[in-house]
Amino acid sequence: MSDELANPAPMGLMGFGMTTVLLNLHNAEFLDGTSLGMILSMGIFYGGLAQVFAGMWEVKKGNTFGATAFTSYGLFWMSLVTINLFSKLHLFPAPSAQAMGAYLFMWGLFTAFMTVGTLKANRTLQFVFSSLTLLFFLLSIADFTGNSQIKIVAGYEGIVCGFSAIYLAVAEVLNESFGKQVLPI
Repeated sequence: MSDELANPAPMGLMGFGMTTVLLNLHNAEFLDGTSLGMILSMGIFYGGLAQVFAGMWEVKKGNTFGATAFTSYGLFWMSLVTINLFSKLHLFPAPSAQAMGAYLFMWGLFTAFMTVGTLKANRTLQFVFSSLTLLFFLLSIADFTGNSQIKIVAGYEGIVCGFSAIYLAVAEVLNESFGKQVLPI
């Protein structure tokens, strides 16, 4: 039996990417409010737990960047779901638009710093993090200003961001499976 771990990044990227696409289909108004239960479920399990697991496996591999990124974004999804559920269950009042703007701004700031960590990585990972930084800042601005058009634009941008993460996950799996570059990263 080998002590070598499989690459956890594709699972983390896929959890992030699929959940991001679904939420941003809602933000771009392709999906209505009836999709929220499905999006929140993805946020708990695939966007949340799967990324936390991927982050812990990155710890085992000694990858500080991957551990920090996957664990943090997994916990982002869990916190976002909790914010929504607590307000829907009337356990706490829903946060104000200003509070959500601040929450999203802080995630944008964190992501901007993490983007610097991708500068020696592949171009696709750089794109994922750069587009995620833009997404958080657009969503933050939409909440701070109350401008629904900015949120729709953010939704479109988030769909691109999510699909870029899905692409990177698929490329990593296929490139490893075939032992050569099948999809460029």
